[in-house]
Amino acid sequence: MTHLPQFSRSLLHPRYWLLWLGIGLLYLIVLLPYPLLYRLGCGLGRLSMRFMRRRVAIAQRNLELCFPEMPTAERDALVKRNFESVGMGLLETGIAWFWPDWRIEKWFASIGDEHIKRALQEKKGILLIGIHFLTLELGARYFGMLNPGIGVYRPNDNPLIDWLQTWGRMRSNKSMLDRKDLKGMIRALKSGEIIWYAPDHDYGPKSSVFVPLFAVPDAATTKGSYLLIRSAGPSVIPFVPRRLPHGKGYELVVLPPVQGIPIDSEEATASAINQVIEEAILMAPEQYMWLHRRFKTRPQGAAKLY
Repeated sequence: MTHLPQFSRSLLHPRYWLLWLGIGLLYLIVLLPYPLLYRLGCGLGRLSMRFMRRRVAIAQRNLELCFPEMPTAERDALVKRNFESVGMGLLETGIAWFWPDWRIEKWFASIGDEHIKRALQEKKGILLIGIHFLTLELGARYFGMLNPGIGVYRPNDNPLIDWLQTWGRMRSNKSMLDRKDLKGMIRALKSGEIIWYAPDHDYGPKSSVFVPLFAVPDAATTKGSYLLIRSAGPSVIPFVPRRLPHGKGYELVVLPPVQGIPIDSEEATASAINQVIEEAILMAPEQYMWLHRRFKTRPQGAAKLY
């Protein structure tokens, strides 16, 4: 069972004062007009490439593995746009946590919300396939404003960040579940709830099967999708929170329900879900979290990729 963090006086201890200062600074920055935030975020991302060289190398390696046919110049340009998105992602986290609803609505458009409405009318739970885009926090906030659901998350090791991210995410959603709480997710889906679930990260050998993702034939992919779909029979609906170019705002794209996902084996389910993930990433590849070591877990005896 997931126990959500609560605010306590211990979070005001001097050990957290520097972090509180950073949170306060982020709050003040996101009060600025959005066009200025867009320029600031992109500039911050470009600057970060000088200090995050290891992450730049990881992003380049991920793109090389996934798109081996991509010309080097095109890949380098994509990495630069990706780090502009990294800078924007930091500010978008502050926007998601601190902006009022009316201000978020001003900069968002929704496409495909009828897929959610139809699934809810059918009284089925919805497994909302979220991808680790750098717009993740802001996209989840806006989706919850339209259709409140339950988020799946990894508790943060820092108690203050753990409380703050939970508080921010629950501004427009019903609750949160620890990503290890599969029983809680199944119960919620069987009750007709919307569960935001991200199956696109590497969670280690015990929780994964090896199936293709883009040009990588043996990407470690979570078994959780198989367990949830087989046990609860939900509608499986992907969504993409996509940042528009030149500071024009965002669109939340809800894709049609995925039909015919096989549940005869963990590998078959994971392969089908990875195809969904690929299609979503290609809708905004510069906004995906390429700086994460997606392929760090390897089959026994296989060479490391980083």
